[in-house]
Amino acid sequence: MKKFITITLLSLFTFAQSQTGVKPPKGFKITYSRSSNGKLIENQDAIFVFTNPTETLVTTEKMNSGKAEFPFEQTLINRSDNKIVQVTQLKKEKSVTTVDSLSLAKQNFEFLSDTKTILGYKCQKAKTIINSNTIELWYTNELQVKGAPTTLGQNIGLVLEMVRNGNFVISATKIEKIKSVSPNMILQNNTTNSPVIDGLTYKDLVWKSRFTTIKVFENEIINFSDASKSNDSILRFANGTIILKKITFPEIKKGDLVFLDLAEQSNGDAYDRTGSVFMIPQDKKQSFLDGLQNGAKTLPIYENGNGKQYQGVVATPEFSPIIELMRFFTPFGIKQYNYIQLKDKTWHEIVPYRMDITDLKHNLSGKTVYIGTFIGNYDKGGHKISMNITINPSESSLDKTNISIPLFNTTNVMEMAGQEYATMFNHEKGLQITFTLDKEIKNAKLRYITTGHGGWENGDEFVPKRNTIILNGKEVFSFIPWRQDCGGYRLFNPASGNFNDGLSSSDLSRSNLCPGTATNPIYIELGNLKAGTHTIQVKIPQGPNEGGSFSSWNVSGVLLGE
Repeated sequence: MKKFITITLLSLFTFAQSQTGVKPPKGFKITYSRSSNGKLIENQDAIFVFTNPTETLVTTEKMNSGKAEFPFEQTLINRSDNKIVQVTQLKKEKSVTTVDSLSLAKQNFEFLSDTKTILGYKCQKAKTIINSNTIELWYTNELQVKGAPTTLGQNIGLVLEMVRNGNFVISATKIEKIKSVSPNMILQNNTTNSPVIDGLTYKDLVWKSRFTTIKVFENEIINFSDASKSNDSILRFANGTIILKKITFPEIKKGDLVFLDLAEQSNGDAYDRTGSVFMIPQDKKQSFLDGLQNGAKTLPIYENGNGKQYQGVVATPEFSPIIELMRFFTPFGIKQYNYIQLKDKTWHEIVPYRMDITDLKHNLSGKTVYIGTFIGNYDKGGHKISMNITINPSESSLDKTNISIPLFNTTNVMEMAGQEYATMFNHEKGLQITFTLDKEIKNAKLRYITTGHGGWENGDEFVPKRNTIILNGKEVFSFIPWRQDCGGYRLFNPASGNFNDGLSSSDLSRSNLCPGTATNPIYIELGNLKAGTHTIQVKIPQGPNEGGSFSSWNVSGVLLGE
């Protein structure tokens, strides 16, 4: 890799003797390995420390040989002015640099009388506590140089072993004498030119470079208005209560983790509202996009005998329902209504939601799909959201799902365009879907999200109700979805109504939802499902209507497996 080092950056690395032609002094190369709980970590990239009396470079075997994956960070300690220079190569031709002149001098240690020999050198012990972690360092002064495998302990001697909390150890495995070693020149050979930036900006850029961020929405309004129109980037439906965007995802590797981040503020609406982030499968003849473009009545109809028709809620041989990535609930008027004052209450400005959606990555990886967000409201100002999806490189052992099939979703995201509310649970049959598998699915699970709705005293939102899942005529799981922690989110809810009993509406326990939170899916084990036809039924004892008030249940289910 050809290097380009500016005078500005070079001055950070260069000391007088290199400028006058004097050869770099003698030094050492120390190789370190890591172990955890007494076991050597497999396939590790060995730490290399190059050090002489005036400088130390902390790098690794792969970084030094040009085989490291991006991003990678190297650290130079210049003892002539006690500076730490950190350089991260973000990609082949881009790096960033920061300089810290303060932290070395702030390191404090307790020097103990313990001694032991490491690689033939007598070492003494020092101890420090950082962020509640006890770190023990074994260092020697017999080599007349200083250094360490991290920035910690760089000035106490040559650290040959570091022990964190008694179970994670970095140990020197080899010490090599070098006739002439220049740590700053090694660093220059391993990195490209980069600007010097402040430490906080540096950390942010390095952190964000470690994963892929896909921006979906940024400060988009979800409201109810005839004036809400689509543009080249964002499609709007149901009078603006649905926004939709076409997103192309890269291939997502086995073990990688995928997260959804959403931030919401009121832009006028004061109420807690149902929200849903979803993707539209387009693997069959008809998709939910057809319903958005042509009307809810064009979607396949589900009927269970209660006299109503429910559009686009279950899978058929020619239709896949939307896949719910996250169910969330807006708080009462965050940001827009923060002018409402209560003693000892300082309202939050924005509500964040974050959900691990790794188990659905099979539906995203390498595909171009429509991602949408719905917030049910009848307010012209509505709500403002921003949303990202991140792909985090990992080797997670939990990532075993390679099959995900949408089965049902009763959340009527086209509520403001005539899609029926999910009231089918007032009938004994409830929700029932029959599906056919082409091949066996091992370790099958149902990713199930459920919330009860009916916002008056006897409505199902405020009354615990049992959800029962039946597979092929046999009950496999039942539970009562109920949240009792809603009062913990009071500071997200400035416009929440206060009652005579000392409570606020946002304090009240609800059927698996709290204003200002997301609802976690639960995973129902179904065992191994053989190829052929299967039936899943969801039964909930939905409460009766009272005048014009009615209850409903938004449930979504995706079949997962291997």
